[in-house]
This record gives sequence, structure tokens and C-alpha cells, in this order.
Amino acid sequence: PMSSSNTKFSAITGSARKIKDNAADWHNLMLKWEKLNDDGFQFATNIVNMRNFIFFLSSQRDQQPPDDFSPASASVQQQAAGAAELQDECSRLQAVVDRMVVIVAKMEHLMSVQQGIQDLEEFQFGPEGRTLPLCHSWKTKEFEESSRVLLAAFSQELKLKQVILQELAHTTDADLHMVYLSCWLHQPFIPAQTRLALEALLLETGHRSL
Repeated sequence: PMSSSNTKFSAITGSARKIKDNAADWHNLMLKWEKLNDDGFQFATNIVNMRNFIFFLSSQRDQQPPDDFSPASASVQQQAAGAAELQDECSRLQAVVDRMVVIVAKMEHLMSVQQGIQDLEEFQFGPEGRTLPLCHSWKTKEFEESSRVLLAAFSQELKLKQVILQELAHTTDADLHMVYLSCWLHQPFIPAQTRLALEALLLETGHRSL
């Protein structure tokens, strides 16, 4: 995790300190998100494999002759055990998404703090804000815009994760399974530009060296 201490900026206070702390928090929240995304992908993959196995057992049982009871009985037991394991994996994936909800709520708080700094700057210096940059070169509004981009990306990605969570265990379509897994892994609403926005924020606040 990134610390908000840095020798170059060690003496700053007020708005600049809050902006610097916010940048460190953005970085740490995104690291936590990536870890959850990796964990969730593993659980989602397990769900797909178990769902396919249960579907296979169900198909096999339907093809058994009516008087052949023992294999069918074994198949039913396997199916019941598989369903229990499937439920466990669904609960694990639910826990991952719940923690992602918490992360986005914390991101919303960072956004509100940044908006508060922006409002204060406008109150103190007028609509254009202060003329001198708080850190390297950005005006306060640019920090607010960067935070807005990050929050929008993760909010949209969270909505997608919630849809995948709801749909994954209930579809038997193999192609849909692959789409859901690919979307979970590759996070289409968090493109490379989003990560670049974070890097720019870290550079500007001195967390990354120029």
C-alpha cells in the first residue's frame, strides 16, 4: 500500500495535503480492487465448471433406462453434492462483490472530499480557483476531474460485476459463460486510460517520481 508520506511534500498542509492523501487512497483502493477481481475470477470460474458438471449429471440421469436405479441414484447424490458446492462458490463470489461495493463507497467519499476542496478553492479565489498549482502543475479542478473519471469507471464496472454475479450460476449457455468470465477478468469499464489517469494523479502529487 502507498503511504501518504513523501519528503518533497512533507511540509505541505491544507488542500495540497488532502489532495495528496486522496491520491494515495485512490492507489490503495485500486490495489484492493485488483486483488478482489483476481479472487472473484477464480470463484466465477469454479461456478462455471460446477454448473457445467451439474448440467452434465442431469443430462446423464435423464438418459438412464427407467429400471436402472443404482447409477441414477449415484448421479442424484453427485448432483446434490455439486449443488451444495456451487452454492458455496456463489456465496464466495457474493462476498467479493460486497467488498467491491464497499470500495466504490470509499471512492465516492474521496470524490466528495475532492469536490469539497474544489468548492473551497472557488470560494477563496473565485470561479477560476487559485492561480498557482497546489503540487506540480495541475489546478485543483484537474484533481476533481481525474477523481470523477476514476469513480465513473469503477461505478460502471461494479454494476457489471453485480450482473455477472446474478446471471452466472443460472445460465447453461456455454458461450454466455465465456462472455461473463471474459468480462469479469478484463474489466471493460476500467480501460488502460483509467489506469493512466491514476498514474498521472500519482505523478502530480509526488507519489511517483517524474
